[in-house]
Amino acid sequence: MSRLSHSEIHMVHRIGWLRAAVLGANDGIVSTASLVIGVASAGAGQTAVLVAGLAGLVAGSMSMAAGEYVSVSSQADAEKADLAREARELRGNSQGELDELTQIYMERGLDEELARQVASQLMARDALGAHARDELGISEVVAANPVQAAIVSALTFAAGAVMPLIVVLLAPADHITLVVGAITLVALAVLGGLGASAGGAGVIKGAARVMFWGALAMAATAVVGKIFGANV
Repeated sequence: MSRLSHSEIHMVHRIGWLRAAVLGANDGIVSTASLVIGVASAGAGQTAVLVAGLAGLVAGSMSMAAGEYVSVSSQADAEKADLAREARELRGNSQGELDELTQIYMERGLDEELARQVASQLMARDALGAHARDELGISEVVAANPVQAAIVSALTFAAGAVMPLIVVLLAPADHITLVVGAITLVALAVLGGLGASAGGAGVIKGAARVMFWGALAMAATAVVGKIFGANV
């Protein structure tokens, strides 16, 4: 069946950008909200809290981009190395590679004759692609894309970080901690639910786990702010 006539939409096709997008937005919201809550809990004024949040937005976006690029580049390098080694093995021992692919299909439930027939036909069409997919678990759907991951992470981090900053601007100066914490939990619930829905998982479970870790992070920075604020 051709790709054009295949109407099913599977969640795995989104994995390349979905993971980076959810991670970036979640980190942007949680880290920036936690930062402004910590600074506000230390007794800083609204301007100082806002400056700290802006600095966190810029630094966090760049850090996310760099971290994702380096991490996914390492994955891509490993995939390329495995593919290069597989290509050498195909050139040097094609019969052995055919036997190996046949064995893989036999372990998946095909009888030996059919497994060898399938392996032979797939290798005749695209030997490296068949081994990459069925031996190494590498396909174009889930292949690492460092640039895409870096850009998506940076943009979604910045988008997530903007929310706590807007709340800081609008909230009463003496209630920044409470208001930012409450709005952040709501935003995390929405983000977790959307991420779970886009990935085909349970919405409530996705929202709950994101809210839990977000609340924990904000509580920790609030405690730090209170301790150091009282001692300064």
